[in-house]
Amino acid sequence: MEINEKLKNIVKTLDTKKAENVQVIRVNDLTVIADYFVIATGNSNTQVKSLADYVEFNLKEVKPHHIEGYDTKEWIVLDYGDIIVHIFYKETREYYKLERLWSDGEEIDIKTLV
Repeated sequence: MEINEKLKNIVKTLDTKKAENVQVIRVNDLTVIADYFVIATGNSNTQVKSLADYVEFNLKEVKPHHIEGYDTKEWIVLDYGDIIVHIFYKETREYYKLERLWSDGEEIDIKTLV
């Protein structure tokens, strides 16, 4: 699956499943760990887990290299190599402010992906 197709699939899945404040940041000029970060918020630990489950299900032909955070369900990370998906519980996202840490990256308008 091409990176643009994978990115669209992830964003559409999060949007369809009512994730809040979905952001896509292109970070390939800043780091070698990924090309894009996708950041989204769930309103409860249950929704955070469900959002991660739906992303995994919809990308079933692409297995993540690593998954972290299912034990606490406050910040689940799905590492697809070129795309890293961060799904936060609202208060956890506000605390870590990941998008501020990567503010030098290029924010992508998700309307072009949905």
